[in-house]
Amino acid sequence: MSAIRDKDLKYNIHSWSAQGALNPIVVTKAEGIYFWDEDGKKYADMSSQLVNSNLGHGNRAIIDAIVEQANKMPFMGPGFAIDCRSDAAEAIVNMSGFPEGSKVFFTNAGAEANENAIKIVRQFTGKLKIFSQYRCYHGSSAGAGMLTGEPRHFFNEPGGPGYVKYDGPYAYRAPKACKFANDDEVADFYLELLENQILYEGPEQIAAIWLVSVVGSNGVLIAPVKWYQGVRALCDKYGILMVADEVMAGWFRTGKAFAYMNFGYQPDIITFAKGVTCGYVPIGGVVVSPAIAKFFDNTSLGCGLTYSAHPLGCAAAVATIKEYKDQDVENKIKVTGKVLADILDGFAEKHACVGQVRHIGLFSAIELVKDKATREPLVPFGKDPEGIMPKILGMLKADGFWTYSHENMFVVTPPLIITEDQLREQLPIVDKVLDAVDAMI
Repeated sequence: MSAIRDKDLKYNIHSWSAQGALNPIVVTKAEGIYFWDEDGKKYADMSSQLVNSNLGHGNRAIIDAIVEQANKMPFMGPGFAIDCRSDAAEAIVNMSGFPEGSKVFFTNAGAEANENAIKIVRQFTGKLKIFSQYRCYHGSSAGAGMLTGEPRHFFNEPGGPGYVKYDGPYAYRAPKACKFANDDEVADFYLELLENQILYEGPEQIAAIWLVSVVGSNGVLIAPVKWYQGVRALCDKYGILMVADEVMAGWFRTGKAFAYMNFGYQPDIITFAKGVTCGYVPIGGVVVSPAIAKFFDNTSLGCGLTYSAHPLGCAAAVATIKEYKDQDVENKIKVTGKVLADILDGFAEKHACVGQVRHIGLFSAIELVKDKATREPLVPFGKDPEGIMPKILGMLKADGFWTYSHENMFVVTPPLIITEDQLREQLPIVDKVLDAVDAMI
């Protein structure tokens, strides 16, 4: 065991893990889409770390902006106006697709963005209840953890009152009696369920409906266009705010600046983090509509953080947004996203273990099954007693393909700077491992 790993395990507690079973890779270098361990082994970062290193490792423009700001003014409390703070807010609001008069409240990460958005919607509406979707992750802090609709929210129970879960579109795992002819029928079914829940819970008590514009770690679940627009219509009908979590799906991951832009609807609030600085400095935030922003002109905002709008994070955000534009990321993804989609679709046809692949931009997941006909998942929901998914990840890792899994799925979400040649170099590793999983089942 290396001295670095030994010290890590002695002093660090790692997230979501039984500590005694850990054997973390010691990383000594990272550049572009790759990182290297202490033995010199090279890995392609095909998950962009936690789907946040959108521009890869070692981007000089972002690093230089952080260094320049650190030399100029490394910290100033959130109550002061400073140039990088103003520039970051302007750039983010302009990128958000929100109308003139919208504003941003800065946080330190995605969970905090959702946490503070909860407080904002409750304060603005005077209502308690908040709807959020099963099979979604919004963070692990007290409120965001209760928004979360998968096993990681169990650690937050019993939580505060007012959190209501609904089923969002996931046609592949719909009740067996459901037979959908097209996407509109999928949307209609789930919209009917949602409206029923709104009526059961009392529209006058519901502050907001949370959704993730494209569900991320839980399987890159892409709902029909009619679903998103239908939720918008229900919110308008019943006087409910619509909040889109863009923490993972935002910042060109789906090919658009924000994922909601693919589906023709306008949320009242978006939460963001991850790709706004690509992880170089932690920062997140909440973009609110003009009506909500105006409300707080004469009402004190009940949110505050010591490191809100941290200068280093703001400088990094400004540089990152400029890099997205300078590198023409949106147009590049039109090419690399199609390459990824075509190859993954081929895996779905070829492999007995692949129940479904889902992809949009450079955001994709492979869902593994024991039987294509019955759609039985490779591991049960919330359980993996035999450690099957870690074994699959281990096979990928052995060939230098780094990603992570959730339930019976693993993601393929490379840095947005990946080239077509790099994609074609890495995806045969997945093909080989899927051959092994076919043999396993």
